[in-house]
Amino acid sequence: MRLRILVSTVIGIASGMFCWFLLTHFHQGAADFSWAIRAAKYLLAGKNPYDTPLEQYPMTAALFGLPFVWMRPEVAAGAFYGISSALLAFGLTRYGYHRLLVFLAYPYWAGILTAQWSPLIVASAFFPLLLPVTMVKPQIGLPVALTHLTRRGVIGCVVVVLLSLVVMPRWPFLWFGQLGYYEHFIPLLVLPGPLLALALWRYRDRDAIFLLLAAIMPERWFFDAFILWLIPKSRREILATAFFSYGAGIWRWYHTPHSFTEVGRWTVVFIYLPMLGVVLWRGLAKRNKPVILPTAAESDSLGRGNLAGTSNP
Repeated sequence: MRLRILVSTVIGIASGMFCWFLLTHFHQGAADFSWAIRAAKYLLAGKNPYDTPLEQYPMTAALFGLPFVWMRPEVAAGAFYGISSALLAFGLTRYGYHRLLVFLAYPYWAGILTAQWSPLIVASAFFPLLLPVTMVKPQIGLPVALTHLTRRGVIGCVVVVLLSLVVMPRWPFLWFGQLGYYEHFIPLLVLPGPLLALALWRYRDRDAIFLLLAAIMPERWFFDAFILWLIPKSRREILATAFFSYGAGIWRWYHTPHSFTEVGRWTVVFIYLPMLGVVLWRGLAKRNKPVILPTAAESDSLGRGNLAGTSNP
């Protein structure tokens, strides 16, 4: 436990400081996290956070932004990303330190440039009390929530929703009115996205259902796909999917996308399809797993043991 805490703390501090450095260097303020801080400040001032069509986060984001309103924007974003990364690392190491390799994935580093919510949303899969975070960015949070439901998590979500309604009863209507301005792509509908329907072959596998749920939700950029690193479990799976994800990063480095459909296409090619490969390969591996039969001597021994057992009253 102590080692897990130490490793998670180091990762949190390092990622938080690097996020702060990048945002300061590129003069980005709090980047994407600025919307949560702005909404929180408006709430404290008794103003309407939805007075602009650019505010596309639900009121739950403002509640999570409240602890950071007193910080400088870059510091707030760095602290937020560092805490998110530390919680994610702590959750991952419960299942082995090799799971920390998910931090090598390109979407994580794409997210650090703009202080995204995806690491914290992924962390919510390991801690039921964090499940309300999935309501901050429901387009990527809903697949995580639906595949990791617990009683405590649901209670936490209900409490946060009720609290947000107490603070501002009309916010759901105001928020829905802003959604038309959200530019996005849906992975399943962007070629070669329809191939993702092959995950239905593994419909009993929670990871396959999770992949399909993510594929039908609207996304905007590569960092949204970081939630998919809940799928690979082994060292080989994580490294392979992380390796392919940099195809999207290389494409972005040399090319300025002209539409979100372009972003979606390469997200599907370099991130979603490798995840589909992981899901399908597991199914094939299980189907082709050899059945180890007992030898003749072992069969005779088992037979004698069974006969001896039946002779006892």
